[in-house]
Amino acid sequence: MQPHPNVQTVQRALDAAGARDGSGGASQVRLLPEAVHTAAAAAEALGVGVGAIANSLIFDADDAPLLVLTSGAHRVDTAGLAASIGVTRLRRATPEFVKEHTGQVIGGVAPVGHPRPLRTLVDTDLAGYDEVWAAGGVPQAVFPTTYAELLRITAGTPTEVA
Repeated sequence: MQPHPNVQTVQRALDAAGARDGSGGASQVRLLPEAVHTAAAAAEALGVGVGAIANSLIFDADDAPLLVLTSGAHRVDTAGLAASIGVTRLRRATPEFVKEHTGQVIGGVAPVGHPRPLRTLVDTDLAGYDEVWAAGGVPQAVFPTTYAELLRITAGTPTEVA
């Protein structure tokens, strides 16, 4: 059975970027037995700490998409983040907004594999983990990588988000 088209798109993006996992090997999307819609569920399924889960959150930042890759150990301080990046309005995006800008659904948004590049902020707390896990395009898919690789493959900006 072929993987979901979003999973294939994410894997192609990882391959094209030469993405590496925490061991230095090629980063590969893995399918879990069940969908994991929260950082806690993903951490439990993978046997890692919740802080090592890189949540991909899409925000509506003055009507433009903003991808924030945040540690699953905390929530984004939207007021503080809005002030630090110079936007007047920063709010969680609607499911339709997320799908339009990523081609993916909430709960499975990957850091890569979108129709167009997204402005991306990467939580500096993720630097404390040798390996982090991110969504692979659908809620059942994940892939291992590192903080440095997330910055590189997304052209992201290191940011304190909590």
